[in-house]
Amino acid sequence: MRILSNAKAPKEFLPSTDASASPTTASPAVMCPETITTVSSLLKSCARPSHLKQAHARILTLGLHRRIPTLLSAATLAYLSLGLLDSALPLFRSVPSPSPFLFNMAIRACAARGRFHVALRLYSTLLSSGLRPDKFTFPFALRSCAALSDLRVGKLLHQHSLCFGCASDLFVAAALVDMYSKCGDVFCARQTFDKMANRDLVCWTSMISGYAHNGLTMETLEFFRLMQLSSVKLNRVSLLSALLACGRLGALRGGECFHCLAIKTRFEHDVLVATAVVDMYVKCGNLELARLMFDRIDSKDVVCWSTMVAGFGYHGLAREAISAFDNMVDDGVMPNATTFTSLLSACSHSGLSEEGRRFFDSMNLKYGIEPKMNHYACMVDILGRAGKLQEAEEFIKQMPMEPDTSIWVSLLGACRIHGDLDLGEKIADKIMNRDHNHAGYFVLLSNVYAAKSRWTDVERVRKLMVGRRVNKDQGISLIEFNNQVHKFGVDDKSHPHSREICAYLDRLSVRMKQLGYVPLVDFALHDVDDESKEIALSYHSERLAIVFGLINMNPGTVIRVTKNLRVCGDCHNAIKFISKIESRVIIVRDANRFHHFEGGICSCHDHW
Repeated sequence: MRILSNAKAPKEFLPSTDASASPTTASPAVMCPETITTVSSLLKSCARPSHLKQAHARILTLGLHRRIPTLLSAATLAYLSLGLLDSALPLFRSVPSPSPFLFNMAIRACAARGRFHVALRLYSTLLSSGLRPDKFTFPFALRSCAALSDLRVGKLLHQHSLCFGCASDLFVAAALVDMYSKCGDVFCARQTFDKMANRDLVCWTSMISGYAHNGLTMETLEFFRLMQLSSVKLNRVSLLSALLACGRLGALRGGECFHCLAIKTRFEHDVLVATAVVDMYVKCGNLELARLMFDRIDSKDVVCWSTMVAGFGYHGLAREAISAFDNMVDDGVMPNATTFTSLLSACSHSGLSEEGRRFFDSMNLKYGIEPKMNHYACMVDILGRAGKLQEAEEFIKQMPMEPDTSIWVSLLGACRIHGDLDLGEKIADKIMNRDHNHAGYFVLLSNVYAAKSRWTDVERVRKLMVGRRVNKDQGISLIEFNNQVHKFGVDDKSHPHSREICAYLDRLSVRMKQLGYVPLVDFALHDVDDESKEIALSYHSERLAIVFGLINMNPGTVIRVTKNLRVCGDCHNAIKFISKIESRVIIVRDANRFHHFEGGICSCHDHW
């Protein structure tokens, strides 16, 4: 047997030259310390799994593990160092009294290999064995909690780190910040961060990415600013988080600043950062710059291509999205499930039902991608928006899986758009019997019932929301001005310019009616007279944000507004009139897509 090693094997470890000798009759010689050290070193030096398994087998054959108990630990460590968990873990369980070091190495290896549940079970075993976890134990146990989003166990580990005096260690504290951020408890993450005596780049990055991925965009940018003031050198993750936050806010000026920072720090050539810059410009409504940055990327991966396909779709340019898809395939980059979600969504928002069906069918037949629930929802949306309601219903019945609530909601929304309230009522009653807590579903149900003047059912939906503790998302619109993001809610009187905005909006409403604007009062979900409904619609958040822009921005400046919900039909109609009266380009990004208003026309051509 040939073992690749620089260490010289002890005599007992080499194959015997005496044909009469056998492992079972080997002399039980006492092993000297030098021999033990040499055998352990030999195990550590095995760089290949095959060499290690040969060495382990020879140890078992010669019975050395019975004469040298520590060899079991050494073999376990060797397997762990090579990532061979299927061999290491059974061997670990046979070690009589594993040391804290061996436990730490096993927990670390499991966390590194994605065996997070096993890592936490090993931590529990360590405690039950009467051993004390140390500053090397907690970072990897906490990483496992973060990966599993297990906040309960993560908090328990936090308590243990305090009890065992490890919480003040830099790496443990950084792991705690990361765990709380990834488990969605940003408040505890910030508390832990603020208590740290020393903070490295990892801690700052964990905090910034935690804010970004929990949707706290304002806090993300503020924390990034604090990091810069603290003279901490930024890295790729913190820059990605800042670009993500600017995209969510629609803060174009802020995004441009971070783009400049990427150029200054030479991160612009990193494909992930470059893709994030493209995504930021797309979401801030500047598709021209997004295209320019996309064309400059040399090695485009599937994420980069999918971002551009989605960008064209967001802006209602389905033909360009299809062209980008074809170029991606021609470039030798195979699409994934996310690419098809973006492509189908683009077809839906532009009314390309035939093309959408063709791409849906090609997923499995041509690219070997099995459609998931979200792809079926896109297809139902495509058929529904095209007015093919019966075909959409038949498509749902033929699905190979049980349709979830999102599928029925897509069809319900189409019924609302096309006025088929009879089918809408049937679907609404079906959804009511399902157990879900998504506020958007209840709002759509209220829309359908209100359109049929079924006010008793509207009240029933409201009570159901209260009973299930479902909070309706409030409409919020954002507009960037003078490097500051201004926020408006429905009938919002809290803004310093509120009185001026409302007065301007009232004057604008008179001019709109003179040009033929008629309020679509069906979008007001209250059992009140039409005049009261009209007043309720007039002060929706997007109108307040647009008027703020009209008052404060120079003539000719493009007004860009970001809304967290889908823009209602009446506001969509009203903004068309506003763009014509004010001779302004107004770009509104709602929860689904972009609307470019100019001269009384919207880029969606009323198909959204």
